[in-house]
Amino acid sequence: MTLSSKDWSSLIVGKISPWLQLDSDVLDIRKNSELALTRELEWSSHLSLPAVLMCLKSHKCYNLARAVLEHSMALTSLQYWIKVPLMSPHSCIDADTVESEEVIGDTPTKPAKEQSRDTWHWWNTFRTLSNRLKCVSLCLEVTEDLPSDAEVDRWYGEPIKSVMLPTSIFICNRKGYPVLSAAHQKFLFKFFKLGIQVILSGAPLHDRGMLVYQQYIDHLYRQQEPSDIVTQFSKGYEDYLQCPLQPLMDNLESQTYETFEKDPIKYVKYEEAVYHALLDRVPESEKSSTTTVVMVVGAGRGPLVRASLRAAKKANRKIKVFAVEKNPNAVITLENMQCYEWGDQVTVVSCDMREWTAPEKADILVSELLGSFGDNELSPECLDGAQKYLKDDGISIPCSYTSWLAPMQCPKLHSEVRATRDKDKHPDTCFEMPYVVRLHNCHILSEPVPVFTFTHPNRGDVSNERYGSYSFEISMNTVLHGFAGYFDTVLYKESVLSIVPKTHSPGMFSWFPIYFPLKTPVQVTAGSRVTVHMWRRVSSKNVWYEWTISEPHPLNIHNAKGRSYTIGL
Repeated sequence: MTLSSKDWSSLIVGKISPWLQLDSDVLDIRKNSELALTRELEWSSHLSLPAVLMCLKSHKCYNLARAVLEHSMALTSLQYWIKVPLMSPHSCIDADTVESEEVIGDTPTKPAKEQSRDTWHWWNTFRTLSNRLKCVSLCLEVTEDLPSDAEVDRWYGEPIKSVMLPTSIFICNRKGYPVLSAAHQKFLFKFFKLGIQVILSGAPLHDRGMLVYQQYIDHLYRQQEPSDIVTQFSKGYEDYLQCPLQPLMDNLESQTYETFEKDPIKYVKYEEAVYHALLDRVPESEKSSTTTVVMVVGAGRGPLVRASLRAAKKANRKIKVFAVEKNPNAVITLENMQCYEWGDQVTVVSCDMREWTAPEKADILVSELLGSFGDNELSPECLDGAQKYLKDDGISIPCSYTSWLAPMQCPKLHSEVRATRDKDKHPDTCFEMPYVVRLHNCHILSEPVPVFTFTHPNRGDVSNERYGSYSFEISMNTVLHGFAGYFDTVLYKESVLSIVPKTHSPGMFSWFPIYFPLKTPVQVTAGSRVTVHMWRRVSSKNVWYEWTISEPHPLNIHNAKGRSYTIGL
């Protein structure tokens, strides 16, 4: 007790006695273990420890989960770190031996045996029984053998607080110092990204004690690759839920505009698109006699106007720009730019693009109305209203965009959504709306597929309502917590932008993905199929999404009739 209260509450993690067997079949052992656990947790709370570490030894953890759930209701400030080995000792049994065991007497079926050896199944059983408590996190004990990359990715999607490295998995280098194998280093580098703490366990196998192990871990931490610009920009926003913007309903603040304008990629691509559109629109022989009308709708504070002017200068073409913006505060900035920088080449229009009566028709219509799911900030409705002042052969930039969807394992995000429940609203409300989020501590279960596509100009007056069903093959046992949404867009010809992981525009950070949660996490087995149904519904006043799944088993439709979330027109 020589430590101060501050040290106990910030530097020490308690360790629950390893001999406890709360799921023993022997009554006395089970009762004594329950009593000892209660005493140790109360003592940890008395010392104001931030967390306690307890071992999970098998998939048989029903009484342990009940006890943790019970104590979490009384000791509300305590965090529980559940230590789970990366691989079960039984996983290393020779395959031939396992096969021979399958035919002896009344042994369990092969799937049951596989689950008993799968330590992720142990963890999944425990966290499901304990009601997916937010105060329960994972401590992964690294084993000498490592699982497949797919299994490591599945672990990456779990709420991991720490990684435990036994000294027995270290090897000696040529100078006699302990190091990790290349495979273990790769594993550690991956999980460093989650901000995990590293715990060293076991007796030191070097005469300088544990210090050399600590120095080596510090060395590995410093050897991480430097963060890219997207990671730097999103620092602090990882797995942070944000409500999607509603720019038609709300006037954005100057700070929001400024953040988007810092994107080093987006406006370069827009400039490139306008440049090629001008070259296609005006032949070299007509460049001195033809003035192209460019209308920037939703001009904000003017980044697209500047991009268009730069493109015209580069293409050596004459343009006249109309900057249309409904936000009266942003219009002040536009008028100031027009007065002191752009001059008569730009006309600022303070009006909703859908209501404005243009003095002439445009050759090129430029907009940046896209959201994280492509159409979720009502670009289709806005551009349909604005296309009336685009010439019949006019060009829209962007000319098309497509939303994408992928199934996702993300217990941390699901817990965050559940924590936003409002006592004055229906308990399902928080699960019936999408969230913009910088995905980090999650696992995408299958490759994204295209969902809804919109093309502009919409000459056929095609309805902006959409519906589709999309299926995904799942390769391993997991839990489905919802769907990740992305989009890509063709601005003009070869000029494209994308936040789809495989085609993500390098260095672009204007959009984070969108998350469509499920009310109830769904257990999914290897080889099964997930089928999601997605609707985009439109009324005279609102647009909203509805979604559900029909495989592996049906769930009720989320956000029916926009009861929990709509986007105002």
